[in-house]
Amino acid sequence: MFPLGSPLFPHTPLALRIFEPRYLTMMGRLLDAEEAVFGVVLIERGHEAGGGDQRSSFGTLARIVRIEVGGDDLHVLALGGERVTVERWLDDDPHPIADVTPIPALEWDDALEPMRREAERVVRRVATLASTLGESRWDPNGEVSDDPLESCWQLAAMAPLGAYDQFRLLQATTTGGLLRSVIDLCLDEEPVLIARATDARDDD
Repeated sequence: MFPLGSPLFPHTPLALRIFEPRYLTMMGRLLDAEEAVFGVVLIERGHEAGGGDQRSSFGTLARIVRIEVGGDDLHVLALGGERVTVERWLDDDPHPIADVTPIPALEWDDALEPMRREAERVVRRVATLASTLGESRWDPNGEVSDDPLESCWQLAAMAPLGAYDQFRLLQATTTGGLLRSVIDLCLDEEPVLIARATDARDDD
């Protein structure tokens, strides 16, 4: 398991720089395993490095796509897969370990396409605004998957929201609910970003 300061969504990439000895050990073990998959959960309290964190019990599996070896670290590219719940945290060995249970994937209904298009318009608009403030983690003009369900998760990742709002999205129980929440949260965030952009211009 790899606790992080932000959640990982299904069908979205995760780039990691691994330098802590415990996670270097974890990556070495994964490369020797049949499936190079690890779990990502949100740190609810604490820091990514050093341990002693309080971890959520809901997360996402990540499959390693590529590893590049640096001088004292590893650069890992992984891709989000199915969501899981943590049934039980085990003792660190030396990295975090947990028993997890997969969560059924969301289902797509073609009747949701108008809402998906609306979500894409809103997310790209608000993400573009966030990018002018240097606060967008994703390219607001980036492509999303042709698969409609995959694109819903990618739009959730693109939305310029805080970690706990993202965590709420990750826990969606229906695709329609996910899209509705993405739209509503972005519309709530938009006036805040507009005000900050205006303040920034006034300061200049």
